[in-house]
Amino acid sequence: MTDGLAIETRGLTKHFGQQAAVDNVDLAVPHGTVFGFLGPNGSGKTTTIRMLLGLAAASAGTVNLLGREMPQRLHEVLPRVGALVEGPAFYPFLSGAANLHRLDSASPHSVPGTRKARVQQALERVGLEHAAGKRVHAYSLGMKQRLGIANALLSPRDLLVLDEPTNGLDPQGTREVRNLVRSLAHQGTTVFVSSHLLAEVDQMCTHAAVMSAGKLVAQGPLAELRQAGSTRLRLVTPDGGAARQVLAGLGLAPGPGDQEAQASQRAQLDGETIVAAMGAAAGQPAVLPEDVVAHLVQAGVRVRGFAVERESLEDRFVALTGEGFDVAQ
Repeated sequence: MTDGLAIETRGLTKHFGQQAAVDNVDLAVPHGTVFGFLGPNGSGKTTTIRMLLGLAAASAGTVNLLGREMPQRLHEVLPRVGALVEGPAFYPFLSGAANLHRLDSASPHSVPGTRKARVQQALERVGLEHAAGKRVHAYSLGMKQRLGIANALLSPRDLLVLDEPTNGLDPQGTREVRNLVRSLAHQGTTVFVSSHLLAEVDQMCTHAAVMSAGKLVAQGPLAELRQAGSTRLRLVTPDGGAARQVLAGLGLAPGPGDQEAQASQRAQLDGETIVAAMGAAAGQPAVLPEDVVAHLVQAGVRVRGFAVERESLEDRFVALTGEGFDVAQ
């Protein structure tokens, strides 16, 4: 186990018949982070979570949670872990509060004397205190989701694992869950959030990993994942020909007769707008945006607009997975 990691897997693999649902995954989740586990539906996220929690056996590889090997130390680790996986299930004709009382009483680690207060506090934290006495069959999907999170918070947790926690929530409910997750992280809880909603991870998480077809294709601090994307400039000018010549001289656009560069279309001309990749061509030094503008002005190119655009997080993840993400609820 590596120091500083709340979750660590090495070569984690799960086969269903001949198909690898999870293929040689090495996760590294630092303590105290809000870690987004991203990927399209069917990419292996939930199967990975089930192996982390000892709900499914791995075909190969190792899992460490909170410094303990799983599933060998399962009974020692799970009391310190709260989880909401594959949606909550409750007794429909009992109230929300009664369901939490029953679930807490089933835990051998809960303290009966503090149960009532803990249930009330958990309901308040997820904004369900007003519906504590309402039967769950009358709850909306979003209310059931929040009740599931309340169940995961009945006792202090070092690690909280949430599978699609904002599923079915309205915008206000989504905001409340996002704020709740952040507050838990500020209190020292590591929160592992599985989602296919890129916008939610972007606003909620400090770190992320990206799954695609059972494989882990990227992970790290969210800021680093953003920076790994490409950068391009967007230039608006009536002097397109002259502008392309300047960009070519800076290695940002193909020069005359450069067939390889022409084929890659490093700069695209659309009316008065030129879009060019900021990455320097082979053998060329990196060029700063202000230097590009200076060269354009020196060459007499009239600049009506100039912007540097970094590849969005959505663009980056789609490039990694080859598939689209739902970016809004």
